[in-house]
Amino acid sequence: MRSRLWRRIQEEIAILRVGALPGIVVITLVIIARLTGFMQSLEWLAFDSFLRLRPDEPIEQRIVLVGINEDDIRTRKKYAVDSPISDRDLAQLLFKLQTYKPRVIGLDIYRDLPVNPGHAELVAAFSNLKNLIAIEKVLPDEIAPPPKLSPKQIGFADQIIDTDGKLRRSLLGTPTPKGYKFSLSVRLAEVYLAHERITLENGNRDRAAMRFGNTELPRFLTNSGGYVRTDAGGVQVLLNFRSGRERFRTLSLHALKNEQFNPDWIRDRIVIIGITSPSRKDFITTSAIESIKPATGRVYGLEIQAHAVSQIISAALDSRPMLNTWLDVWEYIWIVAWGFLGIVSARLTKSPLINLLVVGLASFSLVFVSYLLLIWGWWIPVIPALIVLALNGVELTALYQHDQALRLGIKARQAIIERTFETIHNGPQQNLAKVLKLVRDRDVPINELLPEIEQELEKLNHELRGIYEFLQREPLNQDISLYLGKSLVLNLQDPLHEILYQVYNHTLEREFPCFKTIRIKIRNFEPIDERHLTIEQKRSLCRFLEEALCNVGKHATGVTRLEVNCSSFEGWYTLSITDDGLGISSSTEGRGTQQFRNLARQFKGKFRRVSLSPRGTLCELSWSIKRFWLW
Repeated sequence: MRSRLWRRIQEEIAILRVGALPGIVVITLVIIARLTGFMQSLEWLAFDSFLRLRPDEPIEQRIVLVGINEDDIRTRKKYAVDSPISDRDLAQLLFKLQTYKPRVIGLDIYRDLPVNPGHAELVAAFSNLKNLIAIEKVLPDEIAPPPKLSPKQIGFADQIIDTDGKLRRSLLGTPTPKGYKFSLSVRLAEVYLAHERITLENGNRDRAAMRFGNTELPRFLTNSGGYVRTDAGGVQVLLNFRSGRERFRTLSLHALKNEQFNPDWIRDRIVIIGITSPSRKDFITTSAIESIKPATGRVYGLEIQAHAVSQIISAALDSRPMLNTWLDVWEYIWIVAWGFLGIVSARLTKSPLINLLVVGLASFSLVFVSYLLLIWGWWIPVIPALIVLALNGVELTALYQHDQALRLGIKARQAIIERTFETIHNGPQQNLAKVLKLVRDRDVPINELLPEIEQELEKLNHELRGIYEFLQREPLNQDISLYLGKSLVLNLQDPLHEILYQVYNHTLEREFPCFKTIRIKIRNFEPIDERHLTIEQKRSLCRFLEEALCNVGKHATGVTRLEVNCSSFEGWYTLSITDDGLGISSSTEGRGTQQFRNLARQFKGKFRRVSLSPRGTLCELSWSIKRFWLW
């Protein structure tokens, strides 16, 4: 049992080795392509698609956007500086917002230069409003912050755009020649969370990261997620946009001026002021969320600031997940695992159609699991894993089937060789052995032996010609016949007990010396349930009977009784040949005995050849009915 299992394991290893090498090559090439950045755009595309397909989230109640839109701009004249709002109007807006007691106000409009009229009024507003955070630009070209604001009231508005022109990351802090600077989103979140007694600190696991209370913001690294050798300067995080059509409540300048809103929308909230006018082109391109109608694929910069603030306060207060990534080693283990799954699925599936179904289900599972993990805050490599799974699963199926065809061809060829040998061994070779025995055993002049030798050689010639004609007539790879000599061909599709009886009769008619002394012949061939017997198995049983009877005819000296029985008893089929001759005294096994033992292994049964007392030999093959049915 162990030897059969070990042989089976060795066969499977040999077969897997055929697909393992090209499969490993595919995995290696995909990994190299990923390391060199060729898959970066595809992984970004999958990342954006997953973010866009997430379930809608409720509107962010803690943030209100005040957008200066196209209608607001049309009601005002152009100022000396190309700005949508004057300093006086902006100062009035800030003081009016302050009356509704927001927790913090963010001004996402650059004010490094005066926009008269009203510059003095705006400077006074900057001096008086301590919960105001304004913006500056630090990278790469600088834009100064408004005057009269303390460093803690200033945050930069710089965004990091990927090489495809889209935004996926948020820069939270960066060193500059004028010291370390924080973004507008961090400054707004810091003021808002301070009222919840949550302060900004360094990370615990990563000292370079930022932490709000117990929430550590996972820092973007140079190879995070689908990125390859990306500039990770400063402190960056992946931007986990809020999903849905209505992410934030937006008020226009006109609605605010005319008090066309609920004051509770502003009280104790984060208010961010910015431009929502298509003509001002304050857009940022992204595919992760639904874009604004006037500019497909783009989102106002004001809303981007709101997303950046929202993900921080939502993580700190609501445990909303930030976007994390695995370590590089785990990402590549993940890719390799899916590649080997493709290799194994190609080996286990038997048809291209089933293989396509298995690969399709596995690919769907991979995409679905990756999607779920992203919802839970983990970005894992889906595109490389999908490629190695599909390539190895589909491509290697053809390779395995070609290898299987070669193996079946070799097996069929071996079967042809074995069957041809059996035909020759049980026919012409027996006649040849008889001629040799005549020459060796008889101590008579050669001229007296010549007629008998000539007669036997003529029989041998006839047998060989008969085999040749049989092989020419019916190719062995489609053989359903059994050749027994003297042009006798049996149809193996006939009932087995009838075929065995014909083999028995034909063999006993052969001119073996020991057959001449047999006086008693007992035979019993019971019908056998052969629904699960193949043609090859029926042929093997016939050759077993023929070989066993030939051995009796050649070696059972003095035999007078021959009994052949094929019957079932207590769940076993038994084919036995018993004689009362002297038998073979040699202790070495011939080829026939070795074939019998191989046959017993094929049938998962037993073979035995034993000497009987006081004389005789039993040759018996038996196999379990139950095991055979399960086989």
